[in-house]
Amino acid sequence: MTDELYQRGQATRRAVLGPSYVERKREQTHDFDADFQRYLIESSWGQVWSREGLDLRTRSLVTIAILATLRHDEELELHLRATRNTGATAEEIKEMLLHVAAYAGLPAAHHATRIAKKVLAEFVEGAA
Repeated sequence: MTDELYQRGQATRRAVLGPSYVERKREQTHDFDADFQRYLIESSWGQVWSREGLDLRTRSLVTIAILATLRHDEELELHLRATRNTGATAEEIKEMLLHVAAYAGLPAAHHATRIAKKVLAEFVEGAA
């Protein structure tokens, strides 16, 4: 079952984060963090992200809300960029960050909004 979870996790991770990101992370994995990476791929991506109960767009928005609340900036940027693959729109992100403000606090939402503005501007620049 573990290999199946790993393969399913890798496939979902590629779909969400993109093949180049996943390949870069694979190349950066060393003996020290190999077990952690495998655990991350099997548990988070293979067991949670791959479930049928929510689509990738919804999981993406929930993940962004949690990362915004916890102020995990690096992961927040990663998952904001992943919205190109998950289909979450800038409008949905904006609405979700307002929800974060109401339930998790204005400082966390304000901080996340600044990060989202920067990342979403990259999309516009990349399209030009």
